[in-house]
Order: sequence, then C-alpha cells, then structure tokens
Amino acid sequence: MTTEEKVENWFVPLSTTEITLKKAHSQLDEFGLEQEDVPLIIQFVENPKFDLPGIDIFHGATNLETHDYIHILLGRGVMIKDEAFVLGFTMGSSNRVTTTEERLFGFLTKYIYPKNYQFTDEDLDVFKDAVRLGFISDCQSLAKVDYQQYLDWPVQQIRDDIGIEVDLLKAYYAIEARRYPHIKECTRNLTGF
Repeated sequence: MTTEEKVENWFVPLSTTEITLKKAHSQLDEFGLEQEDVPLIIQFVENPKFDLPGIDIFHGATNLETHDYIHILLGRGVMIKDEAFVLGFTMGSSNRVTTTEERLFGFLTKYIYPKNYQFTDEDLDVFKDAVRLGFISDCQSLAKVDYQQYLDWPVQQIRDDIGIEVDLLKAYYAIEARRYPHIKECTRNLTGF
C-alpha cells in the first residue's frame, strides 16, 4: 500500500472502543508528519508555541501530537475534510472562538496556506459545522487535555472521561455523509454504527 493510500484509508472509527490511544497513535508512524514537516505558516496559526505571550491568536491551538490524539478520539482520518473537522471541533470546544476568529482562520486556510493544505468552500463548511458542534458539546476543551495520562487507556474510556459525546458525533457524521456522498472521508465515518 502506498503512503497516499495509507493516508486515504487511515482512521479509527467511533465503533473502535478498546484500542489504546498509544496503539492508535502508533499507526500514524508509518505515514504521519513530524512537527518540523508542517509548513511554518500552519505552525504559526495552529501551534500554541507561536502565540504571543498572554494572547491566544486562535483558541484551540495544539502541537501536532495533541492534534493527532484528537483525530483519533473524534474518529476522523487525516484527509482534508477530517482536518477541517478536527480543527473546527477543537476550536469550538474551547468555548471562546469569536466570529471574527473563525472568519480569519477560514481566510488563512483558504487563501494563505500552501496549496496542498488549503480549504475549499466545502472544507470550510465542515470546519464551521465542527466549530459549532464543539461549542455545543459538553466535552472539555480538547486543546487543554493532558493526553499523556491517557496513553494506555482504551479510546472509548478516554472519550467518556473527557466528555466527548459519541452520539453527537455520529449524528453529525450521518448529516455530513448525506451532504457529501461522493467524499470518502465523509462517508467512511458511518462505519460501524
């Protein structure tokens, strides 16, 4: 299987409950990015180490490892709409994202990010949906969770502990699949329901 095929096919469905976070994350080692592989403009926007002292430019910013853990817990792969969803849900779960912040992030991802990382209008719709879904969720701010303490826990136990509502995600994933029936990363999320 090529790296591109691995990227297209990798995800830990919500129906997978017993795999540990560490084991799920180790699957990404075959093709995942390292922090230094991420273009600097993306690190500047999405990684909190680039925030100005005392100022969160974008709420929900995380390092790459934390971002990967969130992909796993939300049952998303690593394709572009998966990225849009994970970024949006993480930002929304902070309960601090403003409309201006959401619009600025959307502008950067559509026009400023490198070509292979840019969001389309559909991707931005998924991102915006995810911001709202993260906001209405009762889960903890996903960017603030200490995932190191959970590495040996089964993923469903982690979801329960930090308040990720699997039923809420499943309901949205069903809507997303109806909206984008031709997009693999939108329809595969229904696996195992």
